[in-house]
Amino acid sequence: RNVKLKEKGDKRELEIELTSNLSVIYTIASNAPYVGLLGTVAGIMITFYTIGEAGLTDTREVMVGLALALKATGLGLVVAIPSMIFYNLLARRAEVLLAQWEILHNPKADGADQEI
Repeated sequence: RNVKLKEKGDKRELEIELTSNLSVIYTIASNAPYVGLLGTVAGIMITFYTIGEAGLTDTREVMVGLALALKATGLGLVVAIPSMIFYNLLARRAEVLLAQWEILHNPKADGADQEI
């Protein structure tokens, strides 16, 4: 959505608007690997429990169980990596817009206040 910098009189108001949903994206990005890891641990535990209960020694069944457990880690990373990229892009865009607001509302004098 387009942000009208000239209409924002207070930088804090602009910052609130720009960052209002960034925490949700960051939370998803930072927690998705842990959710995937939790799924992996649970899958491995279920596989080992099944092996212990049924006395399975069939390598195929063990590998299928472990592969499904590792799928959870893969899915967690598939969610986390794009989320983190998206978060970083939006955070950078917010920084740029805040800097543009600062330039628009507080322009420097024509070098009068610069030190030599």
